[in-house]
Amino acid sequence: MIMAIEVRVARPDEYDDAGSVTAAAYREFFEPDDDDLPYLDRIADIRGRADRTTILVAVEGGRIVGSLTLELDGRVGDWGDDPPLDPGEAHIRMLGVAPAARARGVGGALMRDAEARARAAGKTHVTLNTTLRMVAGQRMYERLGYVRGDDHVFPDGFVLLSYSKELSADGST
Repeated sequence: MIMAIEVRVARPDEYDDAGSVTAAAYREFFEPDDDDLPYLDRIADIRGRADRTTILVAVEGGRIVGSLTLELDGRVGDWGDDPPLDPGEAHIRMLGVAPAARARGVGGALMRDAEARARAAGKTHVTLNTTLRMVAGQRMYERLGYVRGDDHVFPDGFVLLSYSKELSADGST
């Protein structure tokens, strides 16, 4: 039985659960001895970024099954050399869906809600980054109308893929 998915802003009492779900979604992309493993702790720390960003959760049957961080007014913070947001830009980070809830529309529901919130905030386009390993995410972004931009290649060879989507004023795209 498929239950309805509700997407909304996370409440403070849900930050820990949402962070756990997001970290679980990313865990498969890390090796146990990976130097970047502390990044999972940063992904899980929703409380640490909720005052600067919009945290959306997908709830199904009373349980959080996904989350997304939406930057509307500024960046998450001290996460590297990210440039400031352009005036019309919203940026999506850390979209994560619980492994048991995948392929049921949770990610798409979170993305559509984020786009609607960006549009309502007067943003004209949405950007996001993903990695080469996140193939399912890449397919979803392309289905939703996102277009590949220039890759960001770090000195160690790590590649971040960039995507963007123009937002129409009437919500049709």
